[in-house]
Order: sequence, then C-alpha cells, then structure tokens
Amino acid sequence: MKAQRTLSLLLLVAGLAAAARAAEAEVLVVGFDKLASYEFAPPEDPAKAKEADAQIPAKVREFNDKKVAVTGFMLPVKMDGGLVTEFLLVKDPMMCCYGVMPKVNEWVVVKMVGKGVPPLMDVPITFEGTLSVGQLYEGGYLTGLYLLKGERRVESKS
Repeated sequence: MKAQRTLSLLLLVAGLAAAARAAEAEVLVVGFDKLASYEFAPPEDPAKAKEADAQIPAKVREFNDKKVAVTGFMLPVKMDGGLVTEFLLVKDPMMCCYGVMPKVNEWVVVKMVGKGVPPLMDVPITFEGTLSVGQLYEGGYLTGLYLLKGERRVESKS
C-alpha cells in the first residue's frame, strides 16, 4: 500500500513537472485522469467502430491531433537495437506486470518517430508527441483508443 502511494506521488510530481514544461512549449498536458475518466464498451463488430467512438467524451476527443505530454509507466512492445520503438504508456505500474487487466482507455500506444528510446520501466516517465484519439485495430483486434506519435521523452528536473 505504501509503495502504491509512493508511485502515485511520483506520477503526480512527474505530471506537474511536465505541466510546467508544457506550458512553456504550448504542449497540452493530458493525464489519465482525463483519458480514463469514462467507461468504454468495445464493439463486438469492428465495422461498428465509428458508432463506438461516440462513447469517447467530447473533452477527450478535443485532444485528437494535438501536441500533448502524457505521463505513465512504460511497457515495451517492440525493440530495435536495444531501443524501444513502440510501447504502451500505462496509467499504473500494477497494470502491466501483476495481472491487473487495464481498461482500454488506461493506456496509450506510443510509436516513436525516428529512433527509439532506452527502456525505462517502473518509474513514471513523460513523452511528448501528437495524439490520435479513436479506436486502433491491428489484425482485426482492438489494441487501444489512443496513439501517441512520440517525438521525445521529457526529462524530469528532479
């Protein structure tokens, strides 16, 4: 329980630091408090994806195609030459490694533009890039609601 509070505090501090930097660069800070603030029922038929996208609140859809900074925990998906090129940025570290299945709006698929980044797990990290909001399908399966074209990792000033 104490470890969970400590991680939550770290996430908050990293998010606040990202907010300060984002204000300087006109980057919107988007937290999971907004991205995961609603229930989403995935469609059984991918052909009904547009109808299902209507479940995403207008306040969240406003982030589509915007430059944002998102803070979360890295779960690597694809690597190239020791660098992570694609990963999930999850709301909570308990979601990736300890069997707690996250909701589809509790992670962001991040695909790095250009070269990848060194893997850094178990600590909150912030990435900036352009966010796409809407269902993502791969091989006919829903893989997420958010895609961040990651441009850079924001270094913490702490």
